[in-house]
Amino acid sequence: MATLRKQYAVARPVYSEDSFAEDHEKVHRVRKTMLDHLKECVTCDSTRAKKAVLSLLPIIGWMRIYRVKEWLLGDVVSGISTGLVAIMQGLAFSMLASLPPSYGLYTAFFPMLTYFFLGSSRHISIGSFPVLSLMIGAVVTRLVPDGGPSANFPGFEGLNMTQQRVLVASSVTFLTGIFQLAMGLLQVGFIVIYLSDTLVSGFTTAAAVHILVSQLKFVLGLVVPGISGPLSIIYTLEKIFVQITSTNICDLVMSIIIMVIVFIVKEMNDMYKAKLPVPIPIEVVMTVIACGTSYGLNFKDRYGVDIVGKMVSGYEAPIAPDMDVFKDSAVEAFPIAIVGFAVAFSVAKVYSIKHDYAIDGNQELIAFGVSNIFGASFRSFAASTALSRTAVQESSGGRTQIAGLISAMMAMIVTVALGFLLEPLPTSVLGALVIVNLKGMLMQFREIPYLWRRDKPECVVWVGTCLGAILLGLDIGLAVGLGLELLTVIFRAQFPRCSVLANIPGTDLYRDRKDYLNIVEPTGVKIFRIPSPIFFANIEFFKDKLVEAVGFNPLRVLRKRNKAFRKIEKLLQTNSDDITEKGLRNLFSKPTDDSDMNMKDLPLAGNIGVPRVDIHSLILDFSAVSFLDISALKGLKMVLKDFIRIDVDVYIVSCDVYIIEKLHSCMFFDDDVQTSIFFPTLHDAMLHVLGKHKGKIKGMVVRKTSFILSALCFRV
Repeated sequence: MATLRKQYAVARPVYSEDSFAEDHEKVHRVRKTMLDHLKECVTCDSTRAKKAVLSLLPIIGWMRIYRVKEWLLGDVVSGISTGLVAIMQGLAFSMLASLPPSYGLYTAFFPMLTYFFLGSSRHISIGSFPVLSLMIGAVVTRLVPDGGPSANFPGFEGLNMTQQRVLVASSVTFLTGIFQLAMGLLQVGFIVIYLSDTLVSGFTTAAAVHILVSQLKFVLGLVVPGISGPLSIIYTLEKIFVQITSTNICDLVMSIIIMVIVFIVKEMNDMYKAKLPVPIPIEVVMTVIACGTSYGLNFKDRYGVDIVGKMVSGYEAPIAPDMDVFKDSAVEAFPIAIVGFAVAFSVAKVYSIKHDYAIDGNQELIAFGVSNIFGASFRSFAASTALSRTAVQESSGGRTQIAGLISAMMAMIVTVALGFLLEPLPTSVLGALVIVNLKGMLMQFREIPYLWRRDKPECVVWVGTCLGAILLGLDIGLAVGLGLELLTVIFRAQFPRCSVLANIPGTDLYRDRKDYLNIVEPTGVKIFRIPSPIFFANIEFFKDKLVEAVGFNPLRVLRKRNKAFRKIEKLLQTNSDDITEKGLRNLFSKPTDDSDMNMKDLPLAGNIGVPRVDIHSLILDFSAVSFLDISALKGLKMVLKDFIRIDVDVYIVSCDVYIIEKLHSCMFFDDDVQTSIFFPTLHDAMLHVLGKHKGKIKGMVVRKTSFILSALCFRV
């Protein structure tokens, strides 16, 4: 298909920034001061108050437009479907947090109650998330290990191991909520942008590996103590393989059968999702079958299978968090807060775009902060969202968080009235359900070849984050990933791909001269482009690349030229016959089309040589330069003066207006560096250069000969 080409013609004067400012009056804008912004923040009126209430309680916004007849049935069906999945995931993921399964039902209930009022997303399902559960579990097993004494905290006195672990998990969750609430109130929801998709993908993949290893002991029916800290995954695998001959065959066979069946049905759900009104709740079906089989055949006594056991019936009184746990786990609670918010916000953003409504990152932080604080008071652990659970809620007809509220009610019904039915459930079944739900995260390993082909620094971030999180732990691995990500940003900004531009014939377009065959580089002109901000870290790189582009060092040329001038002056003063006016004129008027003479010193008399310069104009394309700092201003001014002193005209084009204003405010301009060197476009500068040097010889001559020639005339 031929590309449609239209033509346009524009007739206008050639503008410099000075002449443009003369012809076009600029509007003077008064920018707000810090005091103005502060006054605006503390000023309150009825409109502002109404906006604040609607922002703080998003439920008011979508409740006003709720279509009962069209949406209610879908929300009810979606809530029931999501509730079944949330119950199973809550039971399974609580084992990742090293807690009894019944506490996962608390996480499926309490956080949703507050998110219903405060959350800005209408589709995400709030509850347990395997990565957060694993991070909570790392803190729990560190402070209350399986085979050793618990941390010496006064709050642990009189509590058994399960109660201590519940206290640790709820305290860490409470602190996580405080961090999220504080960030929301301080309006720092933008922090999530520093967690790139690549970093999150590598991190969640590493978390999936940790989860897989942590569930092997349940699938194999082994007794393996929880281990946390760097290389914990290696030590856990070592303990598993040492005991591998003690595998409980009943647990293993049951787990394999359940994983195969659940995997096949989930694939069928994906294949026929357009035809199925609701995804088949295979996890629920297999759980019911496993419970019935375990109870009927008495798996616990006959085969030594570990079961869920006594379920907590009803809800207990609220508890206060432990301050000692706060002090000991603050470093681990902060990454939990960041990861939980980042994952939930990413999922929420996908569905908000799909259904055309806005979500607020800061409000989401507030909602999750309050939800985790409220839930932790009732012994739940950190809540976020799971993509699979949210997909069920949305695909089964959910339109609002009424579906989420119904799913929370189902978790409450199980906790209050039906929990005893789950007591015969083998823990290996829960482990198998956790493992089979890791498929999506483990399949992210396929991104490595794609990233390596498309963007190698991004691939390094993915692999580094994943390996760091696997070997060093999730909290340290997240820090490693952030460090690598920061290094890639520094690398890209500090070492940008600079280029020399040339003209596409018959157009006002300029492209990298290495990329095109039919391209013209004007004689005597170099066009240099740097696609990056210029600051203290890359100003030296900018200088080096500029010298490489023009083919000579202006400071070296100036020094050697001045040295030659001093020697010539000395010869003139001694009336040497080695130098004549004719020789000088021949030297200074000789063309330099020969590339071999580009940077060679031309002999003048005896051992005197003058470096040649083959360009008369240098154009710097600043169209991609977003800012200059003080160090860069000083370095840039030195570079400009070095070229001006050897009579190379320097022009800066497409410079941002705010950079020009900064140059004025920093006293950048003087007698040598003037505002007339700035042009609004590259073609304006090129037309100016061609007009200025029209009719001159092709080869560039070395200038500043007037002193020498006049001295010769004086001597003659």
